[in-house]
Amino acid sequence: MTELVLSQSSRQVFSDYLSLTKPRIALLVLVTTAASFWVASKGALSLSLLIATLVGTGLASAAASVFNCVLDREIDARMERTRQRPLAAGRLGVVPAMLFGVALTLGSFLILALGVNLLAAGLALFAIFFYSVVYTLWLKRTSPWCTEIGGMAGAIPPVIGWAAATGQVEAPALVLFAILFLWQPPHFWALALTRVEEYRRAGLPILPVVKGERVTRRRSLLYALALVPTSLVLFYPLGVVGWGYALGAGLLGVGFLSLSWRSWAQPSAAHDKKLFFYSMIYLALLFLLVFLAL
Repeated sequence: MTELVLSQSSRQVFSDYLSLTKPRIALLVLVTTAASFWVASKGALSLSLLIATLVGTGLASAAASVFNCVLDREIDARMERTRQRPLAAGRLGVVPAMLFGVALTLGSFLILALGVNLLAAGLALFAIFFYSVVYTLWLKRTSPWCTEIGGMAGAIPPVIGWAAATGQVEAPALVLFAILFLWQPPHFWALALTRVEEYRRAGLPILPVVKGERVTRRRSLLYALALVPTSLVLFYPLGVVGWGYALGAGLLGVGFLSLSWRSWAQPSAAHDKKLFFYSMIYLALLFLLVFLAL
């Protein structure tokens, strides 16, 4: 019986530490990093270099998420969506979680610096700092611009992938950065619009709380309008992907624009939820097309 209790306790601790790393976000980071690495490699793929890049970048994503959970533990406890997170619920302590984040950061830097290159390692370290300090500790608590400016951290992974494959940051990497940067506000706001009161009670000055839902939906539509043509720059003028990507990205973009327009013209929680779920499908399929349509 004691062994059973210990086993259940160990599984819970493992599950809690894993949840601190936000695996779903880490998966998105790995997909966008790998896609960028693949395009930059131009078919001359080094499997060992790719693995080192993905492991190092994945650890960086995990570290940033852990620090986010530590810094946001009191805010998380006030929100229905996040109150069961390990730190917010009191199942894990702050010091062990911080040490876990530091260990992930060191592991990420060492793997990327020794196994890839210093540029990729520096970019990953910058992303951790930006997400943890600039976004979580500062902007999220003080400014409705937190989503847009903070989105820079989430847009860095494809730049890391490109730097890992080529040793430099070139125009296609910046376009991939721009795609993620422009995608994030409509994606997040679509979710936030369904939980405005929750964010208001938590004291977070996100755009729907500060400026209202109408302004948020209009700005979300503007980002969608900028996102679609930006995604096509990979095809023309850069020419790093083929017609398959261009056609697929165009069709996906029409869907994104349609749902963004509907959310603005006919505001409702149902339309916001559809946009949120479609935005995830959009990004996943877009980067799949990057893999397939060279």
